Amino acid sequence: MAATALTGSPPSQPSLTHPPPPPRKLTTVKALSESPGLSSIPSIYTFLKQPYHEPVSDTEEPIPTIDFSLLTSSLPDERGYSLVTSHGVPERMMKAIIEACREFLELPEEEKRGISGKHVLDPIRFGTSFNESVDEILCWRDYVKIFQHPEFHSPNKPPSFREIALEYSKRVRLVAREIIRGISESLGLEKDYIYETLNPENGLQLIAANLYPPCPQPELAMGLPPHSDHGLLTLLIQNQIGGLQVQHKGKWVNIDPIPNSFLANIGDHIEILSNGKYKSVLHRAVVNNRDVRISIAVPHGPALDAIFSPDSKLVENVGNPPAYGAMKYKEYLEFQQGTMLNGKSFLERIRNRV
Repeated sequence: MAATALTGSPPSQPSLTHPPPPPRKLTTVKALSESPGLSSIPSIYTFLKQPYHEPVSDTEEPIPTIDFSLLTSSLPDERGYSLVTSHGVPERMMKAIIEACREFLELPEEEKRGISGKHVLDPIRFGTSFNESVDEILCWRDYVKIFQHPEFHSPNKPPSFREIALEYSKRVRLVAREIIRGISESLGLEKDYIYETLNPENGLQLIAANLYPPCPQPELAMGLPPHSDHGLLTLLIQNQIGGLQVQHKGKWVNIDPIPNSFLANIGDHIEILSNGKYKSVLHRAVVNNRDVRISIAVPHGPALDAIFSPDSKLVENVGNPPAYGAMKYKEYLEFQQGTMLNGKSFLERIRNRV
């Protein structure tokens, strides 16, 4: 019988971690973009043309939309991403968290570095690219990641950040819980089965704020390369500057910002738990040469010590063997966030460990 998500020690298995190389000293992309007379990007930011660069499509299919006030069962067609409307989070609050994160990311670099940790599980971590200590090609992106739950953390600047983030993260956590309940029912489980199984009082939630400055050669750079998210569900908002693309039917689809809505992305651990019935969504961030884009992603995961594998009820009900091996969520998070982004490569490693 396949293991489900539990707390405790994981089964004995080879370690996938390795010591990181010493960090490089890098400036922020914001500072680089503001360099006088910048007309081309340094070679370290130039992505060689890859198959995933093309093609791009403005899909004729509508993006699945969840009217949160009417949510009773499932995400439409299990595509992996949906727009969430009527969710109850005030638009003014969504604008306030974007502005608070923008103010932090525009602080002098020495102030941001002074409060930042280095490890992926440090409660506040500021940086550039994705993982600047290991990335061979740097992403055109600065970020701050701040743990919100089970313990709340906040930088001291800007002064309004703590109050805004505390209320925003609470409201968004309620939205995520209801969507996860809908996913649970769509899998033939009780509404609260997934949520309660995953020890929600200790479940991980963080704010990941991204700043993508104008780039003089956007066709050569990448804000974030293709990847899927760890955890169960990510709820994302952005300012009114496009740049998010998701992969659908082999093409990259532009996701234009829609005011007062969340983009809900299924994470790797829903794919694992559902034994592949739900697929985590592959997405990327592209940049432009005119405007600053800001996005705020709020991933929701289980407790760090939860061991994840396909849920035994789903394997029994469907009659197919588990497609993914068991791994502690903390180990998955440390490895995925501690290496270079490469699509869903780490999820495939879990698949191959069965």
